[in-house]
Amino acid sequence: MSLPPEKASELKQLIHQQLSKMDVHGRIREILAETIREELAPDQQHLSTEDLIKALRRRGIIDDVMKELNFVTENVDQELPSSPKQPVGFDKQSTLKKTNIDPTRRYLYLQVLGGKAFLEHLQEPEPLPGQVCSTFTLCLHYRNQRFRSKPVPCACEPDFHDGFLLEVHRESLGDGTRMADSTTMLSISDPIHMVLIKTDIFGETTLVASYFLEWRSVLGSENGVTNLTVELMGVGTESKVSVGILNIKLEMYPPLNQTLSQEVVNTQLALERQKTAEKERLFLVYAKQWWREYLQIRPSHNSRLVKIFAQDENGVNRPVCSYIKPLRAGRLLDTPRQAARFVNVLGYERAPVIGGGGKQEQWCTLLAFLCRNKGDCEDHANLLCSLLLGYGLEAFVCVGTKAKAVPHAWVMTCGTDGTITFWESLTGHRYIHKPINPDEPPLAEQAKPLYPYRTIGCVFNHQMFLGNCQPSDAVETCIFDLNDESKWKPMSEEAIKSVCAPGATTSLPPFPPLCASTIDASVTSNEIEMQLRLLVSEHRKDLGLTTVWEDQLSYLLSPALASYEFERTTSISAGNEEFQDAIRRAVPDGHTFKGFPIHFVYRNARRAFATCLRSPFCEEIICCRGDQVRLAVRVRVFTYPESACAVWIMFACKYRSVL
Repeated sequence: MSLPPEKASELKQLIHQQLSKMDVHGRIREILAETIREELAPDQQHLSTEDLIKALRRRGIIDDVMKELNFVTENVDQELPSSPKQPVGFDKQSTLKKTNIDPTRRYLYLQVLGGKAFLEHLQEPEPLPGQVCSTFTLCLHYRNQRFRSKPVPCACEPDFHDGFLLEVHRESLGDGTRMADSTTMLSISDPIHMVLIKTDIFGETTLVASYFLEWRSVLGSENGVTNLTVELMGVGTESKVSVGILNIKLEMYPPLNQTLSQEVVNTQLALERQKTAEKERLFLVYAKQWWREYLQIRPSHNSRLVKIFAQDENGVNRPVCSYIKPLRAGRLLDTPRQAARFVNVLGYERAPVIGGGGKQEQWCTLLAFLCRNKGDCEDHANLLCSLLLGYGLEAFVCVGTKAKAVPHAWVMTCGTDGTITFWESLTGHRYIHKPINPDEPPLAEQAKPLYPYRTIGCVFNHQMFLGNCQPSDAVETCIFDLNDESKWKPMSEEAIKSVCAPGATTSLPPFPPLCASTIDASVTSNEIEMQLRLLVSEHRKDLGLTTVWEDQLSYLLSPALASYEFERTTSISAGNEEFQDAIRRAVPDGHTFKGFPIHFVYRNARRAFATCLRSPFCEEIICCRGDQVRLAVRVRVFTYPESACAVWIMFACKYRSVL
């Protein structure tokens, strides 16, 4: 690559300045004099250039110079700007490494420079090299950009050293291609949502902290650089307890030409907080009035599950409508039923509670739910409703009870022809609702409902909230004509919009986009299959049995596993005839074939094997005794966004029947 003469002279000048700053010339003179004294024989009159370079290299001068000069091997001007949604790496001196940066856009460079006071891990021993240990991972979301730090071992002072390049832009003003100045950026109220996840040695994840970082203080700091100490609080019942501190450095890139005064920044933030507090106060006044009117319809309404507010992981009470937003999955999910399957394979876990008592109240923000990869039934229902709204369906979250009066949340869609469909977000099952008429004579044939739901108190989405005011709150007799105010009492859509519409208040957590899976399905399937083979062989060895695997039989199980997943996604069964025909051909006359499929949403082979052994059918196959016993196992991992996956395992055996 040739440089123009003026660029070449400029480059020479820069190198000369750097060498002068390091006093390289003086150090070379010293080494030259020393080398002449030590190495030049009396009969030699001169040193060669090679001898001098060897001496310089031996004393580390050349290495020092090369470290100071960071060369970029390509012409940065010719590079295409890339999407800023991937984390960009930086070295520890805060020097930007070569990366694809659009010089016409404004970036916020966020560095996490270690943590301290994670006192729960005070006694944690230093992990030995290669030892599996619990880790912390920091997940970030800012204006549709997702980032994830490298996992670091859990410790009292975790060694976080990560840099993230966040693009700051304002699309709504129609000047998304212009570089944002200080005043424009001050009007961008989106916080940086930070979620800290702990992963234990078995791969189980725990939500440690969820924090909203107000980054705009950097706009009023000198040179557009500021250092922050962020105290992370716990979640749920521990939301008032500190779990640790992160040291964070914020830096604008390119540097700001003009910084704002700190007073202007503080005034803007105070005005936003005041405006948000006023909107929330007015909504609370309206909600109380609505609730009083609802109770006046029928005193028994007091016992119905009408949920207007819900606590998030930080213990903040928010309107339930703010947990929903139409969410488009891009090209990651193709159909509403595939979206239901994705939500179903995210793990189910009730909010942890210390001590006995009732169910702990905790609805998670979407980022916390996705990063942890598991949550309660409300988290699943909120995500499924958001995805179905994104597909253009009229979807609502239903709050009510299932058997034994256990509180539950599920999703409902209303068809244009009046068809009401319930979607169970924990299983992916769909049920058509056909109401029972309680006034019909007792001998009249009534359809028995297949769904598990018993009562319903309210339905809501991002724009509407309706309380059930029918005489009975039983689901089976419920009429879902949401426009009939004698059956469903609506809240004012304007009131909901004032606190739940995007950008309505600064306290609303922004919704992150879904991320593609990072799991290689084929590699993961092979790994789990190999581990299961080993576990089966060891188990049979303990029973005094030999193990002979038949690879061909294992391969023949693949179509069945694919068919099971297809059926879960589409509710259509296909390909079963070919599988049965292949098995009949593979099993000789006089032999018996047994197969046992099972489904998991985690990738821990040992845990899956222990679960399989608890089934008498599976244990019968694994511990099979007989003549010419041949065993087979097939694993098929189906990946979904956010590294969620459905793991299908099938154990099989064939043996000669001996009477």
